Order: sequence, then C-alpha cells, then structure tokens
Amino acid sequence: MKGFLKKVYILTHLINIIAGISLTFLMLLTVTDVILRYFRRPILGTYELVAFSGAVVIGFALPFTSWVRGHIYVDFLILRFSQKVRNYFNIITRCLVIVLFFLIGWNLIKYGMDLQQTKEVSLTLQMPFFPVAYGMGICCFIQCLVMVCDVLKIFWGKYE
Repeated sequence: MKGFLKKVYILTHLINIIAGISLTFLMLLTVTDVILRYFRRPILGTYELVAFSGAVVIGFALPFTSWVRGHIYVDFLILRFSQKVRNYFNIITRCLVIVLFFLIGWNLIKYGMDLQQTKEVSLTLQMPFFPVAYGMGICCFIQCLVMVCDVLKIFWGKYE
C-alpha cells in the first residue's frame, strides 16, 4: 500500500505543478495587460484567459493542498476527544468528502460532455469550455484518491 500512497502523492504533486504554471501565466498575463492598457493596446481575451486559468489553479491545486493539509482546520472541538473518537470522526468526514467529490467530478465530466457536444466556446477567443470542465472533474476524482489515502493512513496509525 505504500506504493499506492507514493503514486497518489506523485500524481497530486504533478497536477500541483500544472496549477503553479497556470498561476504564473495568470499573473504575467494580468501584469502585461495592465501595462499594455496604459499604451492603449490591451490583450484581447484577457478576461477569458484569467477565468480559465483561475479554474485550473483552483481545481489542480486542491488535491495537493489536501494531501499536505494546507487548508484551514478548525479542530479545537475534536481535540477534546480521545484518539479513537478523533479517528472515527476523521474516517466519517473523509468518506463524506469522497462521496461529495465523486458526485462533483461525475457531474463535471457530464457537463464537459454536454459542452463538447454543443461546441460551447468563449465569446472573444472562441476557446472551448469542455477541457476545463474535464480537467476539474478529473481533479475531483484525484481528490477522492487523496481522501482514500487519508483513510488508509488513519487505519495504519500514520495520520497526524
């Protein structure tokens, strides 16, 4: 099982790199557009590119952030209980998160298929929407894998 955990970690790290590249692109595009607007030469479609990049940043960074537990925890209540109760609580919440992200991922894939069939594109640049929906859906499934890894860590006593 350690091999499974390592593969999921590597996968989350790789898509986090994609999120970082997208964030860098988003920042450079915004700064360049602001500078060029001063010279009355704005970049066409900046709004759309920033929106697409923002979706990629959020979706692709989520699994790695969950892996390293980089999000906010409000656990002052749960810390009052024994380790056994905390483990049960963590297992239940992780299972609920698995169900939630599986449903979100499934619906994003279905939505992406609808967008692909209808050939929905952005207004200015005529970029298709479906790759972003597919990417976000896949990231939701990877988030499910991260939660499965958390449950395995709890069972093995490796969850901090």
